[in-house]
Amino acid sequence: MGDIRIFIIDDSSVVRRLLTRVIEEEPGLAVAGQAANGRLALEKLDALAPDLVTLDVEMPEMDGLATLVEIRRRRPRLPVIMFSTLTSRGAATTIEALSLGASDYLTKPAGATSLMESMERLRQDLVPKVRALVRVREERGQDQPARGDLRSNMTAPSTSGPAQVGPPPLQRAGTSAQLMQHRERYPERRPFQPSGRHLMRPAELVVVGVSTGGPNALARFIPALPGNLPVPVLIVQHMPPLFTRMLADRLDQNSQLKVREAEAGAVLRPGEAWVAKGDWHMEVARESGQLLLKEHQGPQVNSCRPAVDTLFQSAAQACPATAVAVVLTGMGRDGLRGARAIREGGGLVLAQDEESSVVWGMPGAVSNAGVADQVLPLDQLAPHLLQSLRRDRSTTTGAGPWR
Repeated sequence: MGDIRIFIIDDSSVVRRLLTRVIEEEPGLAVAGQAANGRLALEKLDALAPDLVTLDVEMPEMDGLATLVEIRRRRPRLPVIMFSTLTSRGAATTIEALSLGASDYLTKPAGATSLMESMERLRQDLVPKVRALVRVREERGQDQPARGDLRSNMTAPSTSGPAQVGPPPLQRAGTSAQLMQHRERYPERRPFQPSGRHLMRPAELVVVGVSTGGPNALARFIPALPGNLPVPVLIVQHMPPLFTRMLADRLDQNSQLKVREAEAGAVLRPGEAWVAKGDWHMEVARESGQLLLKEHQGPQVNSCRPAVDTLFQSAAQACPATAVAVVLTGMGRDGLRGARAIREGGGLVLAQDEESSVVWGMPGAVSNAGVADQVLPLDQLAPHLLQSLRRDRSTTTGAGPWR
């Protein structure tokens, strides 16, 4: 396998040089080309045939959104990472880009005291995303959409065979260390069997954890829930400040649920959803019989703040046997420990399946650990959740049916 070839599209020559240095110093990565605006980039796209694109949000002549739409038309499965400023305008445009099919995003380094610090921040943020997104593309086929990806289904050519999923084979005999690295990077896919479990008491809370590919997944999952949902919903999406508020506002505009960014001390009520604030952990606590939203800026968990594990573990304590966890697309393993705590406490755990996930890291970790009660395509998660809530309320003593 050759180097991962990255096409840098940014009107700032400084940013282009910075990205080029980071990419060229990383083994296995290479710069396929550069362009200062979307028009020039589209002229080069077919000839360069990159494995991934980094795309600036704000550019002259043809901005990032217009360029993204055209890239998606030509190359439905080409990974695109938006490169945004940490501003309200940048956050709003990035959320729009993610809804239009961007694979992920990065914020431009701000507040760094040196070039080396800026490069190190970029390296830590960019490289794992590049490797994860390109690996998924290689496994599924370059222009084959993930199942349930409505944008890609509208633009991708039809295919005659199933998506290619699962780890690539280790092509030749390697050392024990190489074999170990291969197994860690591509964990064994265990055949999944639904648990058949259900709650012994009516559900009190739904908690959702999501990362890479999350805004688009949430834009389909949350609007599928009715306004009279009998439980509150808490959401941790790995995002910085400003971005989480924009995400909450967008979900609120398109959902029957009332969706807001987290507010410390808020009483959690049915039919409401709360999105964890960027750079703040969100928890749930029970006080005087009420469920309350809590926030703090404790240490990062799984290199994240907010962290899914932090929310899920608090839900396991506050709502033993009455919490339902939903783990959506995302890199890494954040949410595994918390999902296990919810499961062990008698709650339910639902996970998005591999084919409909942008990256099957978080839900895959939950599934492969045997923690998930159900692993379902994105568009089946909300209907299954609603069915579970109706069944549990109608079959549990003291709870009437919910419609």
